[in-house]
Amino acid sequence: MDADVSDSPGTPSEPDRPDHPAGGGPDGPQDASGAAPQDDASAEGPGARAAGDGGAGAGTWGERPGRGPRDGGSHWLRWTALGASFLVLVAAGAGWWLYKKLDGNITTDTGAAAELKAYEKDRPLPIARDARNILLIGSDTRSGENSAYGRDDGGSQRSDTTILLHLAADRRSATAVSIPRDLMTEIPSCHKDDGKATKKQFAQFNWAFELGGTACTIRTVERMTGIRIDHHMVVDFNGFKDMVDAVDGVEVCLKEPVDDDDAHLKLPAGRQKLDGEEALGYVRARKSIGDGSDTERMDRQQKFLGALVNKMQSNGVLLNPTRLYPVLDAATKSLTTDPGLDSLRDLYDLVRGMRNVPTEKVQFLTVPRKGYHLDPNRDELVQPDAEQLFTQLRKDEPVTVVPADRNNARDSQADHSSEKDTSSRKPGGPGGSPTPAPTYSGSNAADDPCGS
Repeated sequence: MDADVSDSPGTPSEPDRPDHPAGGGPDGPQDASGAAPQDDASAEGPGARAAGDGGAGAGTWGERPGRGPRDGGSHWLRWTALGASFLVLVAAGAGWWLYKKLDGNITTDTGAAAELKAYEKDRPLPIARDARNILLIGSDTRSGENSAYGRDDGGSQRSDTTILLHLAADRRSATAVSIPRDLMTEIPSCHKDDGKATKKQFAQFNWAFELGGTACTIRTVERMTGIRIDHHMVVDFNGFKDMVDAVDGVEVCLKEPVDDDDAHLKLPAGRQKLDGEEALGYVRARKSIGDGSDTERMDRQQKFLGALVNKMQSNGVLLNPTRLYPVLDAATKSLTTDPGLDSLRDLYDLVRGMRNVPTEKVQFLTVPRKGYHLDPNRDELVQPDAEQLFTQLRKDEPVTVVPADRNNARDSQADHSSEKDTSSRKPGGPGGSPTPAPTYSGSNAADDPCGS
């Protein structure tokens, strides 16, 4: 043993230990006085050891178990990180799968896009930048799953409901204008599915969809209104029904009980919530509710759609992914759109732009019309009211819609607008004041279905 190594009782010699371990011995570090560092029981230096440790010094395999807790913690952190990464991957995969599923539900109407492109030079040009005009078509086809709602006449299609939806450029209002299926109008020459061209004709509006499908309907609306249609959506019966079920029903109010075998509908009077099947019968019924006219049916459809919008906004459906998913799933399954709206992202951007529209600014009305002078079972436009409405929409100007009982409307459609002789109120005219903006009879999404 070297002479300068202390043989004090606390540091017995270790026969197998090197003469000059790190941190001790003649070549080890020393303090300023030149003395070797003192041993300390709590230190991890080579001289430190616990009493009764059997002579095993620091740095030997005998002390390895003492580091176990730190190793276990590191293991735990690693497994937690791996588990979290796995969950993130699973969630991302599930989200991607749901996205692709919804995206794949949508049918793209490439045929209509090609037809419209062929007639581009005849179409009106857009005027209001960032405003959007979307044509919503409720398909009356009776083929496939829809055959339960009527006779299948070979799969022919009709536009049971057509609505021109105008979204203001600032996305602070939305105006939905119903176009009666029995409205007499000019239908341009269109191409049928077999490629044959139809002749230009003056006929009831819903013939356009039966003759030439969506493209023919769009061109008919554009010719009638002078409004450029930016997008279109076609929804069939089952899509509407499933959407109502997805929001857990919609509340309506009936003045009288309804029993309609044709519409598969039997309801008591009063306030009640309709499921999808009942809602479908309610918006389609014609002879058993009200006066049996198509006018009354359109008013009922508008109020129901307003209640549906209100339900989605008030219940936070548009802001809650778990509640929005079933609505989107139901909608996309039975939805056919133009290529500009055929992805979930496109639809989401559209919905996101509408979610901040106040419910009282989601307005519904019917194009100004009255009984056709040659056939009271058909309709014709009321002028100049109709053209005033179309001009306001073209220019993205505000449209004022009020309940019919506040509009001092006359029968039928003064009916749906403020049909008055305004010729004497033009600027500089006998009245000396500008022509006031017309008001139109209708409803909004904030209206209570029972009027209370």
